[in-house]
Amino acid sequence: MSKALLYDATMCIGCKACEGACAQQNQLPYDDKVAAEAVQSEHKYTVVLTKDDKFMRRLCMHCEHPACASVCPVGALHKTKEGPVVYDVWKCIGCRYCMVACAFAQPKYEWHSLNPRVRKCIMCPDRVVAGKPTACAEACPTGATKFGERDDLIREAQDRIRQNPSTYLPRIYGLHEVGGTSVFLLSSMNVEEYGYPPSAKIGDTPIPEYTGRVMEKVPDFIPVWTLALGGIYWVSHRREEVAAAEAEQKKNGSKR
Repeated sequence: MSKALLYDATMCIGCKACEGACAQQNQLPYDDKVAAEAVQSEHKYTVVLTKDDKFMRRLCMHCEHPACASVCPVGALHKTKEGPVVYDVWKCIGCRYCMVACAFAQPKYEWHSLNPRVRKCIMCPDRVVAGKPTACAEACPTGATKFGERDDLIREAQDRIRQNPSTYLPRIYGLHEVGGTSVFLLSSMNVEEYGYPPSAKIGDTPIPEYTGRVMEKVPDFIPVWTLALGGIYWVSHRREEVAAAEAEQKKNGSKR
């Protein structure tokens, strides 16, 4: 069965143990300066955000039908049967299509590296295969982040909402969004306030399906080279937009 993570914001105390455990697991730098950063980046895969004394985690959602993997022309990203969406650096050609496609803005790029890579949470695949919880779930002192079977976590999230209706908003973010994910969020506040895209905007249809629908409507008489050049033009400009958005996000985060 597929594994997943359940994050319950009402149980989070903002200790950032998950951040530290993630950094250690992935051999990333982590000190007081990194801990204070309020944005995800190529060296910070997950971040605990604070708003009105309440907390929320941002991390890769590990979609059931990952758009990042569907657009990767070389298969550098793929979803394993256990649940994680993983990355093979040796296949990556640096096209950054994954950054354009991701509804949750998760893949980050090592812009300043001479040998740049795409970086994101990969849900500790080695630990998952070995039957262990993810590093962040194991490190959480309150159980706010819980690892387990996907179906079991869905039932548990539903039970928590049913048993404590005054504690939670009546929604499990990630259950239906973009066709479902392997990370579920429970909260007393709208997750959109912490930067997650609105459900109405991203919908519940797997993003890879949209590509097929569009291509079905493209007339056969349109020259292939026209589509190719148009696609290259759009992607190149979209990459510039993504880079600018990341720079602005980091700028705003450093001011907090």
